[in-house]
Amino acid sequence: FMKPTTTISEGEMIHAGRAAAAGIQAGDVLALVGDLGSGKTHFTKGLAAGLGCAAEITSPTFSLVHEHRGRELAIFHFDFYRIESAGELIALGWDDYLDAGGICVIEWADRFPEVLPAYTQWLKLEIQDDRSRLISPMEKP
Repeated sequence: FMKPTTTISEGEMIHAGRAAAAGIQAGDVLALVGDLGSGKTHFTKGLAAGLGCAAEITSPTFSLVHEHRGRELAIFHFDFYRIESAGELIALGWDDYLDAGGICVIEWADRFPEVLPAYTQWLKLEIQDDRSRLISPMEKP
């Protein structure tokens, strides 16, 4: 889906997300794993822009999920950071989102990998020693 990519600015991270949008299809689930400040939300901003979404993309830390409309697809942007259990996620309607035919993008996805479908595409975002960011595909944790 995506080859390892290094970014050195927020703009480059947004560009990487925009480029990744070209490989996204209805029903895809994209799991983002990385520490605070690794670029998960900026990557999602670019992905949404690449899918034709004009909305302001912010981290759904407190609301847990934001819904956006792209040109042709809905984008469901999740943040698992404040979710306490897989049961809480299921109660939010997780299965309905998976079945909605949009795209699910999940920040902090490694908190509940057991609820993510087998076809999930996993990306790790890492802060490098020089403060650049490395985006690379990874296996389900």
